[in-house]
Amino acid sequence: MAPSESASPVGVPPPDAPDARPGPGTEPGGALGRVVRAITGIELGVAALATAMIFVLVLVQAFQRYLPVDGWTWTGELSRYGLVWLTFVAAGVLVTRDGHIALQVVDTLRPAWLVRAVHVLAHLVVAATGAGFAWACWTLIQESGNLTTPSLQIPMSFVYALPLVGFVSTAVRSLLAAVLVLRYGIPASRERDALPVSVNGPEQGARA
Repeated sequence: MAPSESASPVGVPPPDAPDARPGPGTEPGGALGRVVRAITGIELGVAALATAMIFVLVLVQAFQRYLPVDGWTWTGELSRYGLVWLTFVAAGVLVTRDGHIALQVVDTLRPAWLVRAVHVLAHLVVAATGAGFAWACWTLIQESGNLTTPSLQIPMSFVYALPLVGFVSTAVRSLLAAVLVLRYGIPASRERDALPVSVNGPEQGARA
């Protein structure tokens, strides 16, 4: 085995390899890449704030059991909505970083164009689903009127706004991922706990 082959995991070309191309798990370059990274930072910031809020509110709920006062009902309400915001705001980021739960059984099949077609179809289905849910959120915002939450009196239009942003991000990022897969193919897994095996790559059979 050549020294260059032992320097990288099986199926993953070295960083300076001429055939190393971006894929659906990477962000595009140029101005579009900067926009995507900025939006990703905002979404991750909102998700981090929601996580911290849930943590603090759950602790407050636990301490309330040992205090000689009535419990604050708004803590449970806000923590539940925080979990909703966290879940949907971060959904688009996971699409770009290929972090959603997936079954990779199809990746071992031949021919390679079939695997690529399945991945493109999967991204398109996710994009259509995200667009459908975004439309549903927009409809709920329009129909919520003066409805508010029971404890904090938060307008329901605000409660639905963050999931709307998350679903729009999911739809757009899935379309972008479909284009990247169609153009560049399917990259090797970039997750640390995943098997670093490329999908239908020529080097996979040569090094097996």
